[in-house]
Amino acid sequence: MPRQTPEALAALILVSPVLILFSLTVAYPVIETFRLSFYDIQGLSRPRWVGWGNFTELFGDPDFRNASITTVIWTLSSTAISVGIGFLLALLCSQAPRATYPFRVAFFATYGIAEAVSAYIWLGVLRSGDAGLLNAILGLVGLEHLANPWLGDTGTAIWGVVAAYSWTQVGLPLMLCFASMQSIPKSLTEAAFIDGAGPFSIMRFIVLPLSMPGLRVSVFINLLASLRAFDMIFVLTSGGPIRSTETIGYFMYRESVTQFKLGYGAASTMILLGTVVIVSLPAILKRTRGIG
Repeated sequence: MPRQTPEALAALILVSPVLILFSLTVAYPVIETFRLSFYDIQGLSRPRWVGWGNFTELFGDPDFRNASITTVIWTLSSTAISVGIGFLLALLCSQAPRATYPFRVAFFATYGIAEAVSAYIWLGVLRSGDAGLLNAILGLVGLEHLANPWLGDTGTAIWGVVAAYSWTQVGLPLMLCFASMQSIPKSLTEAAFIDGAGPFSIMRFIVLPLSMPGLRVSVFINLLASLRAFDMIFVLTSGGPIRSTETIGYFMYRESVTQFKLGYGAASTMILLGTVVIVSLPAILKRTRGIG
């Protein structure tokens, strides 16, 4: 065994608290969840080994297929809306950085609000009847025929929750894209303008390509956040109506906590974890290549 240098020993001592914390809060729960996914555990009954049975049952479960489709719709739409709006707002703010400072702070503050708190705010907006702010505004402007139980209708519930969640996620793309745009040398845009390029051409060929670092990070972070979203759905709809807003994350909670099917819920957790790893893989590979 090679002799450790004092520097390596000191580094190990300094890193050990983080490694211990990571092992207790991340590694052990993941390993234990993976182990439980191979058992049939219902309530307080004795665990029964079923191997890959839970996974086979999941892929044949129409409720899980519905949750998977809802997860795809939820993830792609909320990411597209939040990143798209954040990019457009960053583009506007980059034209007057100092004047839009309070505006940027206000939008970024929504990112720091807990999802459960934001959900209760939007619950007041999307509530059915005249008690909901949105329906009340529609009534005031003479559009009461458009009033709807937004969270109680299977056709609108998912979009109501997506709108509420996207509102909480706009702040980060706004700041990241704004930072990327501010790093673009003004000489480039000024030279393009002098050469006769219009605003659209400048945005397409200069601003957009040079803003890609912030845009890529925004998409990556928002995708991961959308996949693990739970609080917003729990408060606004609890997966309803008729499980129309139930994502894989909420399916996992329902099966494990309310139905007491721990092994079945653990299997769905591992599928969700695998999805997160697949989404994260390109960024991980790029980072490791950069280090190498």
